[in-house]
Amino acid sequence: MNSPGAGDEAGWSTWPAPAKLNLFLQITGRRADGYHALQTVFRMLDWGDEIRLRPRRDGRIQRFGTGLHTVSELDDLTVRAAKLLQNEVKSSQGVDICVEKRIPMGGGFGGGSSDAATVLVALNHLWRLDLDRDSLCRLGLKLGADVPVFVAGENAWAEGIGEVLTPLRLQKAWYVLADPGIHVPTAELFQSSDLTRNAAPAKIADFISGKMLGNAFEPVLRSREPAIEAVFSVLSRIGTARLTGSGSGCFVEFSDRASAEAALAELPEGLRAWIAEGADRSPLHDFLERQQHTLGRRQEA
Repeated sequence: MNSPGAGDEAGWSTWPAPAKLNLFLQITGRRADGYHALQTVFRMLDWGDEIRLRPRRDGRIQRFGTGLHTVSELDDLTVRAAKLLQNEVKSSQGVDICVEKRIPMGGGFGGGSSDAATVLVALNHLWRLDLDRDSLCRLGLKLGADVPVFVAGENAWAEGIGEVLTPLRLQKAWYVLADPGIHVPTAELFQSSDLTRNAAPAKIADFISGKMLGNAFEPVLRSREPAIEAVFSVLSRIGTARLTGSGSGCFVEFSDRASAEAALAELPEGLRAWIAEGADRSPLHDFLERQQHTLGRRQEA
């Protein structure tokens, strides 16, 4: 399937699908259903993918731009999210979907989950379904444990499998992000004998005090993937390097943009690294509010 042509732009809208960081992540046990219980803090970023959507009246859900994807259309979370929402509300509406991919796949930055959440939130608006946020979060959880936090759109302390969310107010911060280009399936990491699965449960106060900065997957990935260890070694020259999620993505936090830019300039040119600002809340919800305001004004006119 080809990308939309230059003369075929009518009806499209472009929605942000922001990346996230896990500022720490620990596994506290295993549940009866086989899933691992964890604790983490999700930090929204002002950078990420973009999702272009064009509603259809014929009920078809169609993906464009397959050159940007390495997954089949059946496995694509954006397509699955649209079909899930369509089936949930028994809608006869459809949509064309085009993803502008910037978030590295498998890096732990939440790209696929954020893309799916953006489709749910955006189509709820474009199809005028009026589902509340809790309903969208419940649907998102069927697609993946990280989807609800992107639907909710707030920085959060998370427990359960990542879906039990407590909003957090975080200080302003900028991040140097780095992508080692390694993708290790999360299932493999959970099977590792080196993974700590029984960490003592923490409290939000522990994180706020600065005690909880580790990631249970970091020692496992650093020991098995030389490319990740090499990136940690380089980033350690500019600050405290950390891992996000269960992926290979690494980051260093700074309190101001100038310091982040200066640190980025010190890194070797061959390293894929860039700067992102921590967001107070998801850019998706800022955009949604503007769309709702515009729609309200049109209805009043």
